[in-house]
Amino acid sequence: MSSQSVDVLIIGAGISGIGAACHLKRECPEKSVAILERRTAIGGTWDLFRYPGIRSDSDMYTFGFNFRPWTGSKTLADGPSIKQYVTDTAKEYGVDKKIHFGLKVTSAEWSSRTQRWTVETLEEKTGKTGRWTAKFVMACTGYYNYDKGYRPEFPGEKNFKGQFVHPQHWPEDLDYTGKRVIIVGSGATAVTLLPAMADKTAHITMLQRSPTYMMSVPSADPMVKSLRGKIPEMALYRLIRGRNIALGRWSFEATRRFPEASKKFMLAFAKRQLKGAVDMRHFTPDYNPWDQRVCAMPDGDLFKVLRSGKASVATGHIETFTADGIRLKSGEELKADIVVTATGLDVQLLGGMKVVVDGKVREARDSMLYKAVLVEGIPNAGIVIGYTNASWTLRADLAAEYVCRLLKHMDKKGYGAVTPVDREGCATDETVMGTLRSGYVMRAADKLPKQGSHGPWRATHDYYRDIPMLRAGKIEDKYLEFVRVVPSERSRPGEAGAVTAPAGAAR
Repeated sequence: MSSQSVDVLIIGAGISGIGAACHLKRECPEKSVAILERRTAIGGTWDLFRYPGIRSDSDMYTFGFNFRPWTGSKTLADGPSIKQYVTDTAKEYGVDKKIHFGLKVTSAEWSSRTQRWTVETLEEKTGKTGRWTAKFVMACTGYYNYDKGYRPEFPGEKNFKGQFVHPQHWPEDLDYTGKRVIIVGSGATAVTLLPAMADKTAHITMLQRSPTYMMSVPSADPMVKSLRGKIPEMALYRLIRGRNIALGRWSFEATRRFPEASKKFMLAFAKRQLKGAVDMRHFTPDYNPWDQRVCAMPDGDLFKVLRSGKASVATGHIETFTADGIRLKSGEELKADIVVTATGLDVQLLGGMKVVVDGKVREARDSMLYKAVLVEGIPNAGIVIGYTNASWTLRADLAAEYVCRLLKHMDKKGYGAVTPVDREGCATDETVMGTLRSGYVMRAADKLPKQGSHGPWRATHDYYRDIPMLRAGKIEDKYLEFVRVVPSERSRPGEAGAVTAPAGAAR
């Protein structure tokens, strides 16, 4: 079994992992860093998903890294362009040379005696095992299972003579030309698939249990068009990024504060766009905006294809599958040759690896997150979970910046370990996803870390509140327990004394 040692071990080479590595290269260049990636390429989600039309559902000026501009022309970029952006960023900062591909992390074990993580890996292609040791571990694995998506068992599905496809594992050779297609689902994936496939299919239908709020965004930003080439690219990026962050936050706050007015505005928009071609009941949710995510459409493409008649939408519950389609409980029958189960993600944290702290197995669901970055009761470990109401990368960047600040503070003070500790018993049943009621969040309530009732145990999902806390807030407080560096790896347990800031101490 091979063994290697680094200061910081990053798990995952997607947008979060590459971003974290670049921040470390910028802020802590003296730290040795390695990235372990199970797949054989950079990109994470953007390497895994290959379905037609795959794109971001956040604008690229906020989904891009804060240190490297997005220079593409599309506001909602396609998957290959995003993967290329992440790959180019890794190469520009030299962190592509830090990646070790094809390694699945199976376990991570912390020893307080050595103040080290021991991480076990499996090279799935060969069956070889490996071992890494690290002072600090960052989990940048996202929050879903890469092996399988969420796929409910449908009544009578064995009756269906056609083909089932899940977007997470799209067959490269799937030919849907001239076929009747049903997409089961109405989230971001379904909203992307329908307009992307409609030109080739005989007919395509989006079957939803309940409607979703839809809003259109320009495929190309007019302000970017007018200013590109007239001011430096980074200045343009920061300008558009700042504007989009502010507009996104204002929009979210307005919908939460004035739900009825927001609902009326969104429904009026949909009605204008659909122009009577589709019954509005298919786009009239029975919940308030942002109780679930609002789906973005570039230039209203979903509504355009529905108006054209090439596609349709059906709302109802499945009674049973038939040999050639689906019968709803309403009695309506939908014919299909292919059924795409755009039914969501199977939530999984830490890539499914086992975490052990001083001999005791720890589960993410039993912990809270400190400042939405560090894990309660687990030393020297960070986790990246993005926002539910804004671009993922906004918090990924802040989390990486905070870890860099923390590591530099620990070096300065001679600390070898830091552990968030809940001394007040403030855990609640609410997850770190906050008030979001999307299906994948509700299904995963028993898997996700919990929120606390107050203080740094609350995940705000508010970029403006997180900026001062993570970029400028003092590091030491009553919630963090710091331990001095052990003199050597042969130190006896207890030689290193706990150093904890008193209540009310400066952070």
